[in-house]
Amino acid sequence: MPRKTLDCGRYRLPLPAAGERPLVMGILNVTPNSFADGGHFYHLEAAISHAEQMIADGADLIDIGAESTRPGAPAVPAEEELRRLMPVVYALRDCGKPISIDTSKPEVMREVLAAGADMINDINAFQAPGALALLADADCALCIMHMQGTPQTMQQAPEYRDVSAEVTQFLQARAEAALAAGIARSRLCIDPGFGFGKTQAHNVRLLRDLRRIGETLDLPLLAAMSRKSMIGALTGKQVEQRLAGSIGAAIAAAALGAAMVRVHDVAETVDALAVWQAAIAPE
Repeated sequence: MPRKTLDCGRYRLPLPAAGERPLVMGILNVTPNSFADGGHFYHLEAAISHAEQMIADGADLIDIGAESTRPGAPAVPAEEELRRLMPVVYALRDCGKPISIDTSKPEVMREVLAAGADMINDINAFQAPGALALLADADCALCIMHMQGTPQTMQQAPEYRDVSAEVTQFLQARAEAALAAGIARSRLCIDPGFGFGKTQAHNVRLLRDLRRIGETLDLPLLAAMSRKSMIGALTGKQVEQRLAGSIGAAIAAAALGAAMVRVHDVAETVDALAVWQAAIAPE
């Protein structure tokens, strides 16, 4: 059977078979108010240097975000988001790895794709008017994420009757909308949205059900738990002390069938996953 791949703009990414490590997506925040890295990479030179280091450390993709989506974060106008993004996209588009852009705005999607981006990672699941029609004419990958509410409201009182079932149903509906818009299934991946409109109990339930969610939807699943509050709740550690917990989350996601993990600490995660893969490899 041929290996499954994710069609990702200029790249065709091989998806991991059972027992293989997931793809590692390195996080590059070019915001002044990111929850996890304090705006350390807001300036162009620092952003480029950090991306190059993540690639050297083994990142398979770089995910660039210019609008903080931490709980309560204010929205950023498209013009400001593009002002932050475009110099970084131009600088990194020939870095040899796919460039993913974390945005929900069709006008931003249009500009970054024209500049060479390979994936759009949308916390709003491409629900903005015109988003899917725009992307139907592109060749980028799409990461469809679940979020209850908005970044401004999502953690006020998240509530579900069955979080895994409801997240799965939402992602299924959005995947079907993408397919109906003419977007090939080979371009789609999904993200259950840890921390986006979920309590700690919801996050843990989603983690335990990760394999079932991925298998039900039959789409590659991205797990993004690095340094999030769920790691802090499980370990009792502040954000700058969540490395070990984040690595544990990446290994758990790999064991539960995630095709991709989105992380801040690329080198440490790649090393840990190499050990995990060696431990479970068949004789």
